[in-house]
Amino acid sequence: MPAKLPLRTLPLALATALALAACAPARQSLQAVDTHAATPAPKAEANRPYPMTDRLSAPPAPPAPPSAPAFAREAHSLGALKAMQVAGAPMRIASFAPVLPLAVNTEHYTPRDSNPVRLASEQPVSTFGLDVDTGSYTNVRRMLEAGQLPPADAVRAEEFINYFDYGYAPPDDRSQPFSVTTEMAPAPWNRQRQLLLIGVQGYRVPASAIPAANLVFLVDTSGSMDEPDKLPLLKASLKQLVTKLRRQDRVAIVTYAGSAGVALPSTPGDRHATIDAAIDRLGAGGSTNGAAGIDLAYTEAEQGFMKDGVNRVILATDGDFNVGTVSEQALKTTIEDHRRSGVALTTLGFGQGNYNDAMAVMLADAGNGSHHYIDSLAEGRRVLVDEMSATLLTIAKDVKVQVEFNPAQVKEYRLIGYEKRVLRREDFNNDAVDSGDIGAGANVTALYEITPTGSAAARIDPLHYAKPAGDRSHRGELAFLRLRYKLPGHDRSTLIERPIAAQAAHGASARLRFAAAVAAFADRLRGGRYLDGYDYAQISALARGARGNDPDGCRAGFVQLVSLADGLSTHGPEVADDATAQR
Repeated sequence: MPAKLPLRTLPLALATALALAACAPARQSLQAVDTHAATPAPKAEANRPYPMTDRLSAPPAPPAPPSAPAFAREAHSLGALKAMQVAGAPMRIASFAPVLPLAVNTEHYTPRDSNPVRLASEQPVSTFGLDVDTGSYTNVRRMLEAGQLPPADAVRAEEFINYFDYGYAPPDDRSQPFSVTTEMAPAPWNRQRQLLLIGVQGYRVPASAIPAANLVFLVDTSGSMDEPDKLPLLKASLKQLVTKLRRQDRVAIVTYAGSAGVALPSTPGDRHATIDAAIDRLGAGGSTNGAAGIDLAYTEAEQGFMKDGVNRVILATDGDFNVGTVSEQALKTTIEDHRRSGVALTTLGFGQGNYNDAMAVMLADAGNGSHHYIDSLAEGRRVLVDEMSATLLTIAKDVKVQVEFNPAQVKEYRLIGYEKRVLRREDFNNDAVDSGDIGAGANVTALYEITPTGSAAARIDPLHYAKPAGDRSHRGELAFLRLRYKLPGHDRSTLIERPIAAQAAHGASARLRFAAAVAAFADRLRGGRYLDGYDYAQISALARGARGNDPDGCRAGFVQLVSLADGLSTHGPEVADDATAQR
């Protein structure tokens, strides 16, 4: 299949095509020069879109022309082509036929509008399912570190927020699978509004108490995975997990390209050398029949099903299904049918250029699992080793949140993120409606931006014929919080209810300030519609002041990402806030 080049290597591919076309009549060879050995280009050339020297000297004994993937890898590591050398006369730019395929970025994201501002007097109830995915944050991190601002649809605020641990107190025992924390304080971008934090902390299961696991790694070995940040990174990430597998665990590996096959039959987890050898043998090539792989992986998982254990398929792919069943709806139906067997599905996304985020997220949601994007070996270890219990062991199913706001206290509210988990009001009490699951030790955070009644920061004009708010009952309550969840193996949900006090703290805690910074960053990357001009510098300062204990450096890394986005952004007029835009 033709080699695929990432979008950012277009200048390299075009420069190469020009060089080959100009030198073909003279049968000259093309050689890319290491930037450490190349003579720096004159300053006058610095702004050329395709930097090349005007006169290129002939190197001794030129090697064979490098392949397109080799050029792509060199461009990825060097950032840009600094110089090129071609044997013979100066390069002539004339009519030519392209000789290398120019890659088209086919990454796919589901379009979603941000949640709108709601009037509490008209729609006082907000309902959504909790979500523990983190893939959006690491995928956007990959783009920013490569010098590219993300498309708005790649940014999902809840996945940014939930990438970080906010230190909520866990429940004392597993009989109640999670604890609930609430906090409210002024919003940093407009202190006439409030931020309401709802934090859920899952019970932390000791490593020794994690039940036996029946795992099937479903590995995409199609030709599109033949890139350093895809199959090689996947193999290294899987090996991080292998050393933690135990005798009672069982592991199988299913691969798919043009067809599906079993690369490793179900094997005891303590046979590390056998599992590592199977991982080492994985290679990429061919088309992508993901549906066949999914069916075979579930067959393997269901044959080795452990009644009281963890049963999960872990799909690792760039999501580029192009053979067999490629309809997202058909694949979703297949996954939903299989999940009834008690086997969950986690998806791990890899790569760039053709990454199908929409597919990977949809499959994880349909499979009662989570989606993560692996942009480095450190992230692979974080997901598969450090957070293994949260990734693999479900402690609460179909977790739903419903918040009823008191119109006497709340003029407007807006749920930040969770657009893909919004539910109808009647879905909250319907146990047949699927929702998000929580893994052991996972912490999940939701933020609401609230405009108090009487605040001058309201975004929506009051109705002319609206009745005055005369009900003074529950005047000390801001809202009423309800949560529903099912214990694993149960079909009926349990209800938790509590009021939320209307009194906001004068100062926000460090965790609320940091969560606010993360939410603001996601909004700014999507255009900053709800930030009232709050910019990257202010977001960075807010996050730096709330870093707190940061043993793994994740929060420091976030501050660096904000700086990268600031440097890549075009600094122009701010996006007007809704109230201003309506005037």
